[in-house]
Amino acid sequence: MELSQSTGGKTLTAKTKASRKKMGDRWFPYLLIAPTVLLIAGLLVFPIFRVFDLSVQSYDFTRLQEAGYIGLENFRNIFTQDEMFYSSLGITLKWVLMEVMLQLVFGLIVALLLNQAFRMRGLVRSLVLVPWAVSGVLTTMLWSLMFNQHIGIFNDILLKLGLIHEPIAWLANIHTVFGSVVVAELWRGIPFFAITLLAALQTIPHEVYESCEVDGAGSVKKLFFITLPYLKESIVFATLLRAIWEFNSIDMIFTMTNGGPMDMTTTLPIYMMKTSILEGNYGYGSALGVVTFAFLMIFVILYLRLNRSGGMQDE
Repeated sequence: MELSQSTGGKTLTAKTKASRKKMGDRWFPYLLIAPTVLLIAGLLVFPIFRVFDLSVQSYDFTRLQEAGYIGLENFRNIFTQDEMFYSSLGITLKWVLMEVMLQLVFGLIVALLLNQAFRMRGLVRSLVLVPWAVSGVLTTMLWSLMFNQHIGIFNDILLKLGLIHEPIAWLANIHTVFGSVVVAELWRGIPFFAITLLAALQTIPHEVYESCEVDGAGSVKKLFFITLPYLKESIVFATLLRAIWEFNSIDMIFTMTNGGPMDMTTTLPIYMMKTSILEGNYGYGSALGVVTFAFLMIFVILYLRLNRSGGMQDE
């Protein structure tokens, strides 16, 4: 009898230890990633929560005595009284559309060229990455010098060619400032599309092109009926990422033009930054941030759904 109880106790203890070990093995990976999760929560989740919290407050450093919760008053002012909001939103949409479309077209052309076989192809591919690797501040300094009214290379070339009769202040002229900044950002953004699409081009089987050549298809037909369909997923991915990045782009525009002249290059993120950081109105600036976040979320959802439905129709 005592032997049986002793044996049963040992079996129960062994099962308990096995159960605890199994539970420990299950929770051990979570313990390992816990510091990272807490760090992300502290650096990402809390600031997002803080922005939403400030968006329903009157929190202006110039009127701290009026600080407090005001509900949706900031959002009402944005949509009903703030003309600068609609102006900056229109400039932002124009900026994103022009940049993404031009970068996609030129990036695709560069990718198709780099996909061909020629001498020193590896070196050329490396050089294409240079604009993408250069920091935004350095890029701004470079293009600001080239656009300079007195010592800029663009004015020098155009004057020598006789296309202009006096130097142009590219970044101070309301008719040229937007196009000038677009060109500078275009130079920096093309490599992203070029490298992304080049990687996708290298996955296309050569047998497909050979079959088309046998059937008598030319370069144009191969581009539209083989290359572009194969690149569809990469194009969707690249344009979505680039649209979000360009929508939130601040560094180059702000450092080159400070949003001017006459707010001709003041995009929504720049307007939000000026309102919050420069003017000290964190409540209203946070409300602008929430509106920006909402626009981006709607854009991402609609963009993915449209492309997903298109893919389903193709199948």
